[in-house]
Amino acid sequence: MSETLYELSGWLWGNLLYLLLGGGFFFAVFSRFSPFRYLGHGLALLLGKCDEPDAPGEVSHFRALCSALSGTVGMGNVAGVAVALTQGGPGALFWMWVCALLGMATKFYTCSLAVMYRGKDEDGVEQGGPMYFISEGLGSRWKPLAVFFATCGTFGCLPLLQSNQLTQIVRSMFFEPKGWFVGSGNAVLLGNGLFGLLLAFLVGLVVIGGIRRIGSVAARLVPGMILLYAAVSLLILTLYAERILPAFAVILSDAFTGRAMAGGALGMVIVTGVRRAAFSNEAGMGTEAMAHGAARTKEPIREGLVAMWGPVIDTLLMCTLTGLVLLVTDSWQSGQEDGVLLTTSAFETALPGTGPYLLLIAVLCLSFSSMIGFSYYVVKCGCFLFGQKARLPMLGFYLLTIVVSSLVRMGDVINFLDIAFGLMAIPTIWSTILLAPRVNEAARSYFAQLGKAH
Repeated sequence: MSETLYELSGWLWGNLLYLLLGGGFFFAVFSRFSPFRYLGHGLALLLGKCDEPDAPGEVSHFRALCSALSGTVGMGNVAGVAVALTQGGPGALFWMWVCALLGMATKFYTCSLAVMYRGKDEDGVEQGGPMYFISEGLGSRWKPLAVFFATCGTFGCLPLLQSNQLTQIVRSMFFEPKGWFVGSGNAVLLGNGLFGLLLAFLVGLVVIGGIRRIGSVAARLVPGMILLYAAVSLLILTLYAERILPAFAVILSDAFTGRAMAGGALGMVIVTGVRRAAFSNEAGMGTEAMAHGAARTKEPIREGLVAMWGPVIDTLLMCTLTGLVLLVTDSWQSGQEDGVLLTTSAFETALPGTGPYLLLIAVLCLSFSSMIGFSYYVVKCGCFLFGQKARLPMLGFYLLTIVVSSLVRMGDVINFLDIAFGLMAIPTIWSTILLAPRVNEAARSYFAQLGKAH
């Protein structure tokens, strides 16, 4: 089964490479790069300018972005980057940057559509996301495509990597040194299972309150965890300042040669970079549209501009910091395969004694925020498929997978998520391409009004 998942995942992402990069390139060119010129306006909206308290939606621009970031800024930035470097070499980081820049254009379109074509659930609450802008924007005959997205999202957004990797780092730092839950396989499973149960309980306390509570918690948790992780990473880079420029040189060289990989596998470098970037910033996957579709606004273009800041924070900042830390400490060549433990090794090398504990605090926040953010996506997909009565059963299913994923091998987790998650991009990108002219029309009108106001 492991080999089958690996081969299927590789085949799928080898083809999704063209869809994600091609789609992002299309959106950037089709928009004539105009959204990039209004990034400053998007930041102003994020900070509270032009709030619309009476507009439809459930959360502010800031909380919508924090809810989206709570899902994207997580283990993909810590474990995912480590996996990218070990599987694809330093050059994979360059292709993560490319994917992030193109992903900004993709997010502008998908998140604008999420507000432009919101649907209503059985309780009359407006909902946004690919399944809604497909069925509302393209018409009922496209409903099977919306159902396909929601089905893939029900599994692709499960918190398997977060629970699995958090369990690994906690066990290695606290249980194993004291001889707890080590030795026999059953003892290890018991320790992992107990920690998984604790995680499920804590996540359940938050997610039972829906997007309003998730947005509230994320607005408090996300900025702090980003600042903490960035501060510690920058401290490490300061200590290894003389190695930063050589690290960038290796990244750029390997991006076009693949020499750091056995046999110069350039294709593996590019595919790995795109795969890990998509898993990290989720541009084009559709999850970002579900979070931003809950924003309180009447102007779809505003939310599209706010959403563009997601890849900047997630990939261009957080993933770059992790990648540089792994490179300057030479930890990426240590032979350690487990993603989060490789990053832990880098922090231990740079900051002996304290580094792993600072990383642990950041990882706890990153993982917890991702698990609460992903719950919204899984429940939203489930309710689209089965109605609002499915909310509590879907929450129960989601929390159960937190426990299960703490017990399984990371390789199987990564490949299963990559398949389900990757399939979400197909309906998202194609439907967005079909609806892109309508976004352009709305953007021209909005930017014209913005120009008159100034």
